Amino acid sequence: MARYTGPTTKIARKFGEPIYGADKDYEKRNYPPGQHGLAKKRKKQSEYGIQLREKQKVKYTYGVLERQFRNTYAKAARMKGQTGENLLFLLESRLDNIVYRMGIAPTRAAARQLVSHCHITLNGKVCNIPSTQVKPGDAVAVRERSKSLEVITAAVASAVKFSWIEFDAAALSGKYLNVPVREEIPETINEQLIVELYSK
Repeated sequence: MARYTGPTTKIARKFGEPIYGADKDYEKRNYPPGQHGLAKKRKKQSEYGIQLREKQKVKYTYGVLERQFRNTYAKAARMKGQTGENLLFLLESRLDNIVYRMGIAPTRAAARQLVSHCHITLNGKVCNIPSTQVKPGDAVAVRERSKSLEVITAAVASAVKFSWIEFDAAALSGKYLNVPVREEIPETINEQLIVELYSK
């Protein structure tokens, strides 16, 4: 099965938080999906269930498939430092995520589509691979002929700034300054649970 293309609110309700960003539908129904919602008696989750749930949440958040995620974890495990933090840093350094963090796209899914459709350049060259690892110092910009796209101009107008990214809204270009510190990543992720899951 390819990437998830179903209703995002249902997934957000499953994990109990708006993992895809601001969601009006989630705010109205912030309880588990299903016929009985809150009334359903839910079994106490096992340790494995909690760890698996956390891994699934990160996969949905960053739009990564199982094999990609496993390969990224293996790469993180080979790096120096804490494996869990390395995993998040690798996910944050993906081109589609950088485009999203710059505010060029309203969601990671939209950022992925912009990259796939050749609207984004990396160091001056068009790059259409969303999983490309961006290195600190690399320049990311919107292709000249794509600067007038409505989805881009609307997203930039309501963009949130991050300390590890430099972005010029007028030129629609920016730079990945450095790998973020763990505390700077706003998502509520317990990466240690993922490390424990893969350590079994």
